[in-house]
Amino acid sequence: MTPADALDRIRRYDARLKAFVQVFDPPLIGEDDDGPTVAIKDLMDIKGVPTGGGARVPLDPGPAHHALVVERLLQAGWSVVGKTHTVELAYGGWGTNRAVGAPWNPWDARTHRAPGGSSSGSAVAVAAGLCDAALGSDTGGSVRIPAAICGVVGLKPGRGLVSLKGVHPLSPALDTVGALARDVATAARVLAVISGPDHDAAVRGPFDAEAALADDVAGRRLAAIPPAALGELDPEVERLYLESLERLRDAGLTVETVAPPQALEESFTPNGLLMAGEGWRIWGERIRAHADVMDPWIVRRFEAGRDVTDERLAAIHRQRAASQREFHAWLARYDGLLSPTCPIPAPPLDSIDETTSPLSRLTRAANYLDLPGISVPCGLTSGGLPVGLQILGQPADEASVVALGAAFERLSGWNGRSPDLSGFAA
Repeated sequence: MTPADALDRIRRYDARLKAFVQVFDPPLIGEDDDGPTVAIKDLMDIKGVPTGGGARVPLDPGPAHHALVVERLLQAGWSVVGKTHTVELAYGGWGTNRAVGAPWNPWDARTHRAPGGSSSGSAVAVAAGLCDAALGSDTGGSVRIPAAICGVVGLKPGRGLVSLKGVHPLSPALDTVGALARDVATAARVLAVISGPDHDAAVRGPFDAEAALADDVAGRRLAAIPPAALGELDPEVERLYLESLERLRDAGLTVETVAPPQALEESFTPNGLLMAGEGWRIWGERIRAHADVMDPWIVRRFEAGRDVTDERLAAIHRQRAASQREFHAWLARYDGLLSPTCPIPAPPLDSIDETTSPLSRLTRAANYLDLPGISVPCGLTSGGLPVGLQILGQPADEASVVALGAAFERLSGWNGRSPDLSGFAA
C-alpha cells in the first residue's frame, strides 16, 4: 500500500475507529518513497513528536531521536503514517483507556467491542487496512492479544532479538517489541528489519525472515494443550482451536495433545507481580504527580507494585529462572506449543470487568518463560468475531514460530480476511 493510499483510508475510516492518536500527513518517508506503510505504537519515540504513552501528559514531549526500531524501518524503505493508541503506559489487556479513549474493534460497527491491549491501535489499524503493518510492545501478551481479537497476525520475539532503545518500558525483565500484520510473511519481514544488535545492548540477530518463511515444516512435532488444561474457554474458541489442530494433523504434522509441566496460567500471577513491581519503580513518581488525570484502573495496577519489595522481586526472579529451566527442558522435545491465544472473543467495552484480565491468561507465559510466539487467525465465531491460535516456540527459535505460523495460515483459509468497514466510513 502506498503512503497516499494509506492516508486515504485513514481519512475515510479512522474518525470512528480511532486507531491513531496522530497521523503524519505527509508521512515520514523512508528510503523508498512508495515503500510499504507502518504505524508505530505511541510508546516508541519518533524524533520531535510527543510520545504520549496513552496518557494526557506525554511521556516525552519532544524526543531527540527515533527509537532504534523506527530508525531501522525508515532505513529499510518503510513509510511511517502515524502513531497508534495504546492502553495508558501499556498496562492492560482489554485495550480500554479512560484517559484518552479506546479504539473500536473493526469487526463490529454497531457495538464498541474491546480491541485488545495494550497495542490496541496498532491491531485496529492493521485489521482495517489503514497500513501494511504496525509495531507493538508485548510484556504479557500486548501484541498477540489485540492481534487475536482483531483478526490479524501478532509476532512476539524472545528477548534480545529487538532493541528496546527509545521504547518506554513497563517491565524491563519482560518487555519485547513485535510486529502486527495481515499475514505472517509481512510480520516476519518487519521483524527482520527491526532485529539485530545495537551499540548499547547485547542484542542477537538479525532475524532471517526469508529462510524462516521458506522452511518446510513437514514432520514437525507439536504439543497441543488439551482444553481441560486451559481453564475456562468460550465454547466457540474451543471449537475453533480443536478444528485448527485437526487441520495441522491432516497436513501431516504430528500434533500430540499433552499438558505441559506448568499450566500457562501458573505464569499469570508472577508475571503480573513483575509488571507491577518493576513498573512502579519506573513510573511511581509520575503516577504520584499525575494520578488525577490518569485512567484510575491503571493507577490501581501500578500502585499494587508499591507492596512488592526488593526481596519479593528477587524471589520472583529466582522462581522465574527455575520455571524457565523446567519448561524449556520439557519443550525441547517439541517444535512448538499450541493453545488458543485468548480464551474469549472480543466483549463489548461496557461489559468489561477491569478487575480481571482473561485475555492475557494464556499469553503471559511466553513473556515469563521467555519464549517467542505468534498469534494467527483461526476463524470466526458464529457472531463474526475473530479467534486466534497461539504458537509458542523454543527459546530464541523465532524461525520455527514463523514457519509454523505461515504453514497454518496456508491451511486455515483465512488469507488476509477483512472486516466489513462500511459502518465506519466517514
